[in-house]
Amino acid sequence: MLELRTLDSDDWPIWRELRLAALAEAPYAFGSTLAEWKGAGDREERWRARLEIPGARDVIAVLDGHPVGMASGVPAEEDSGVELISMWVSPAARGHGVGDLLIGAVEAWAVERHAKVLRLSVMPDNDKAIALYGRHGFADIDELGDLLPDGVRRERVMAKTPGTV
Repeated sequence: MLELRTLDSDDWPIWRELRLAALAEAPYAFGSTLAEWKGAGDREERWRARLEIPGARDVIAVLDGHPVGMASGVPAEEDSGVELISMWVSPAARGHGVGDLLIGAVEAWAVERHAKVLRLSVMPDNDKAIALYGRHGFADIDELGDLLPDGVRRERVMAKTPGTV
């Protein structure tokens, strides 16, 4: 059985487990690194603070009782929008609709907030994620993403109007 769960800061151990797994399994997909979140960075107050971003929604997917995916929606600083961040699905759960469910949850939250735009950034060579977002109506926008560590490429920025496909 696949279900969603909304987290609060007391759920930090579950978020920590998923985030560390995501950074270890798919380092190419995130701006953060595993090294930044382990060692001195692996502190309860830091994990709690991540789940206490004002106005944010943090969700996980649970498949047969096991956490298998995560995503967050955070208010954008401009244009009455929101941003989908920290999206990841465990390799064992891929192909089971987990990504669709997580995107749907963040989008529903965006609609509840009356957001005018739902934006995300994705690594330019993450073709599977780009295809997933495209199926949900996200399209490239004329906005430069963050510069990648190679100093040449940038993240790909995609957006949509919440509630549309």
